[in-house]
Amino acid sequence: MRIGIDVMGGDNAPDAIVEGAVASVGQLDDNDELVLVGDQKVIEAAAQRIRAEGGRVDTVVTTEVIGMDEHPVEAVRGKPDSSIVVLTRLAGRKAEQPLDAIVSAGNTGAKVCAAQMFMRRLPNVHRPGIAVTLPTFSGPVTLIDVGANIEPRPMHLMQYGVMGEIYASRIRGISNPRIGLMNVGGEEAKGTADMKEARDLLRAVEGLQFIGYVEGRGVFDGEADVVVTDGVVGNVMLKLAEGLSAGIFKAIAREIAGIDKELAERFKPIIKKIYADHDHHAYGGAPLLGVNGVCFICHGSSEPRTIMNAIRAIRRFVKSGVNEKISEKLGALEEVAA
Repeated sequence: MRIGIDVMGGDNAPDAIVEGAVASVGQLDDNDELVLVGDQKVIEAAAQRIRAEGGRVDTVVTTEVIGMDEHPVEAVRGKPDSSIVVLTRLAGRKAEQPLDAIVSAGNTGAKVCAAQMFMRRLPNVHRPGIAVTLPTFSGPVTLIDVGANIEPRPMHLMQYGVMGEIYASRIRGISNPRIGLMNVGGEEAKGTADMKEARDLLRAVEGLQFIGYVEGRGVFDGEADVVVTDGVVGNVMLKLAEGLSAGIFKAIAREIAGIDKELAERFKPIIKKIYADHDHHAYGGAPLLGVNGVCFICHGSSEPRTIMNAIRAIRRFVKSGVNEKISEKLGALEEVAA
């Protein structure tokens, strides 16, 4: 398996990306190979470290970097030799030896744009969606979409439900996952016309355990295993959850320390355990479901362990048959609709 890595993408690049790649060597098989894409000096030094650890590695030199704040489409078109563009081209079907998977912590919009331009979509998929596994106190929940499609049509949302169901089943091991549609309320009369149409389309999918509308608090109450939403709401919810989670843990630690420092020391292992159970870095990256290949997108603030965990998740995804099942199931739905 050949896994391409954008060494230059992310707030903490290239150091965090390199450290994560080196740390991942121990979990790779003998026939796995990491392909580092980025600045020549950076990737050559990283390759030496990976080889010293016994890993297989190749390098592809690029001369440009897409910044986190650049306009996605303009950046992809204006920087053809950027690490994101070159990496994604190498994963495209037109590449001489296409990469089996790619991962980047760089500009999300540019990553999605490049993936659609060079990797294209899977047969029968209308729009790709980013599927994030969100840790909650009721267990992990898959949220799709969190930024790839900010103005989805009802058909797109229906397909997200199907893709999310397949992902939750094959990757998270959930038998017959519950699928919910994010809305302002649980009542049937609430929501826009598009929301109601999406609800009806999801309800009509044979074999899909669609439970109806889910409110924001329902996500954290464990009402659904997969929650379908548009890219704006999904992205806001993801970052709100991350910020709130970190803030709560800090507030608890501060309050306990203010009452009794000895008690605070005794509580440290408990706080660390709870935090570890709800740490988004543990899930690595999120797959861009619906593209013709395997593309993982990591948080811009990715740490070395985020990249290491993303590489582990990628290997599992490649072997899971998720993409094949998505094309098959959506193709069957197209036939029924026709």
